[in-house]
Amino acid sequence: MPRVLVTNDDGVDAEGLHHLAAALVAAGHEVVVAAPSYDASGSGASLGNLRPDHQIPCTAVELPGPTLVGVPAFAVDGPPALCVLAAALGGFGARPDLVVSGVNPGMNTGRVVLYSGTVGACLSAQNLGIRSLAVSLQAVEPWRFDTAAALAVEVLPTLEAAPERTALNLNVPGLDRSEVRGIRWCRLANFGEVRAATAEVAHGSLQMRVAAVDEELPPDTDSGAVRDGWAALTTIVGVVEAWPTPAPTAAEVAETLVPGAPLHPTHRVADAFGGNAVLLPRSD
Repeated sequence: MPRVLVTNDDGVDAEGLHHLAAALVAAGHEVVVAAPSYDASGSGASLGNLRPDHQIPCTAVELPGPTLVGVPAFAVDGPPALCVLAAALGGFGARPDLVVSGVNPGMNTGRVVLYSGTVGACLSAQNLGIRSLAVSLQAVEPWRFDTAAALAVEVLPTLEAAPERTALNLNVPGLDRSEVRGIRWCRLANFGEVRAATAEVAHGSLQMRVAAVDEELPPDTDSGAVRDGWAALTTIVGVVEAWPTPAPTAAEVAETLVPGAPLHPTHRVADAFGGNAVLLPRSD
């Protein structure tokens, strides 16, 4: 069984994290937990303020419940992406084979996943060559962390068989597992469940208001699928280069935007979000 790092952005005391770690342990995985000592929601893939002369507080903690007795766990004074980086460098024992982040109370759908600390942990793992899974749950009471954790375990074999640097984003309806219609591959919606609506500077402070996205969503988007009772699974790609396709011939290289070509007046930047960009294999 692979060694799994479990993290989140809500803090090491969060109920969703405990459900996720317990489900992975029960499935036979070797689990180590490293999560922020505070609520780091919205931190994206930030590492925080790293300075050579600064020691980051990190404390061993005990997790609740009989399933998690003896599972190594650490409260780190830093965001989840930092926890992943530290784990990859051997800070919590052997380098993890997989990173699983969550369960986040509230969905992380649409292009606003850029700001999610839950997803940011996975983008950090992707940069480090580690397969990862972000898990988020629809905001419906009572919270069905058990359903989200169970579906995460079901998705893990797909993640294990995926290419290196794969980052998957799983969003789960707030239903009993028996009521979830299944898992569908989905594209990102234009927005998440909420979006920024206004921003105003007043009385020495910046005030921002968010509003619920109240519009019909295509069923093949992550937000639309969850609304229809499906768990949505999306492959997320973070920092990549965008190059046009198809590849040019040797004679065309000078006037075509490809790696190694000199800047030419005819070059046009590729649209990474228009479906014509490719992820080039690494040379290292």
